[in-house]
Amino acid sequence: MSVRTLPLLFLNLGGEMLYILDQRLRAQNIPGDKARRVLNDIISTMFNRKFMEELFKPQELYSKKALRTVYDRLAHASIMRLNQASMDKLYDLMTMALKYQVLLCPRPKDVLLVTFNHLDAIKGFIQESPALLHLVDETFRQLLDIYGGLPAGEFHLIRQTLLTFFQDLHIRVSVFLKDRVQNSNGRFVLPVSGPVPWGTEVPGLIRTFNTKGEEVKRVEFQHGGNYVAAPKEGSFELYGDRVLKLGTNMYSVNRLVETHMSEPSKNLASQTQQSIAPNPLAKEELNFLARLMGGMEIKKPSGPEPGFRLNLFTTDEEEEQAALSRPEELSYEIVNIQATQDQQRNKELARIMGEFEITEQPRWSASKGDDLLAMMDEL
Repeated sequence: MSVRTLPLLFLNLGGEMLYILDQRLRAQNIPGDKARRVLNDIISTMFNRKFMEELFKPQELYSKKALRTVYDRLAHASIMRLNQASMDKLYDLMTMALKYQVLLCPRPKDVLLVTFNHLDAIKGFIQESPALLHLVDETFRQLLDIYGGLPAGEFHLIRQTLLTFFQDLHIRVSVFLKDRVQNSNGRFVLPVSGPVPWGTEVPGLIRTFNTKGEEVKRVEFQHGGNYVAAPKEGSFELYGDRVLKLGTNMYSVNRLVETHMSEPSKNLASQTQQSIAPNPLAKEELNFLARLMGGMEIKKPSGPEPGFRLNLFTTDEEEEQAALSRPEELSYEIVNIQATQDQQRNKELARIMGEFEITEQPRWSASKGDDLLAMMDEL
C-alpha cells in the first residue's frame, strides 16, 4: 500500500463532489450569488494551507467511513445543508466516478493527469477569486514537486491502493448505464478501442529476437479491438493540454443522475462491513481525523442570509425512499467509539472532538432535513 495515495484520493473525490454540487445548485435554480458562495466556501476549506500540509504527509489510507466523515464536514462548510440520504448519494456518485476513472487510466501515472483535470475544472469555478486561485495553484505545485519525479513502480502501487479502496463498490449510476460503460450488476465495461497508452504500440504484432538482440521473426495477430496510437502525451505542467479526458466534468450539461444498489452490492454485506465498521485501528483513525479536521477552517453561517437545503434527488419523496431502502451495511452514520480515556490523555483530540458537537442552531429552517448529519456530533 502506497503512503502517497491520500492526497490524490482526496483531491479527485473533492473535484467530483464540486461537479455534482454545481450541477444540483443549477438544477434547483439556486441564485447565482448563493451558488458561488457555496462553491467558494467549500474550495476555500478544501485547499486551506494547514489542511493541505496535513494531507500531503505520507500516511496510509483509512476506512471509507473515516474519509466519508471528512467529506461530510467539507460539504457543510457553507450555508448549504444536505440530509443523510442526499449525502449518501453524493458520496456514492463521487466514489463510483473516481473508480471508473482509475480503472480506465491508460497508464498508472495518468492518475496524476486525472487529478490535474479536476484541479483545472475547480479553477474554472473560482475565476473571480484570485486568492482561491492562488491556493489551488499552490496545491498544483505541491503535486508536481512530490509526484513529478516518482518512478513508474510507485504509480503502479498508488493505482493499486486506489483500486483496493474502491473494491466491492458496485453502485449503479444512471449516467454510466446510459452511456453503456457500466453493466446492470454495477461493474464497469473496459473498452477495447481508442488510443493505447502513450509510449506503447498498437497491438497486433509479435516480434521474436535472438540472443544477439536481432529481430528474427514477425507474426501478426487479430486483437479484436479498434486501437489507435496516442496522439501525444498529456501535459504534466501547471498549464497545458492534459489530452486525457478522464476527470473532466461529466455534469457540465444538465443530466439527471440516479444511483441504485446492485444485487451484488447488497450481497456483499460481510465484506463491506469490514471496511466500514469500526475496526482495531479506530484510535489511529481518530488521530487521523483529528489532524485533518484541525486543519479545516469551517465557516459558520453568519448575518441575516439564511441557509438552504440541497436535494440530490428529483423530489423529496424519492429522497425519503432512498433513505429507507439503503442497505444498513452501506449507510455511513456515526462512528461509535468509546474514547473517554483518550479525551483525558490527548488534549488535541479532545479539542477536535469537541468541535464536532453542534452547539448553535442554524438560522434556517426547512420542511425536512433540518437536522444536520449526526456524524460530526460524537465519536
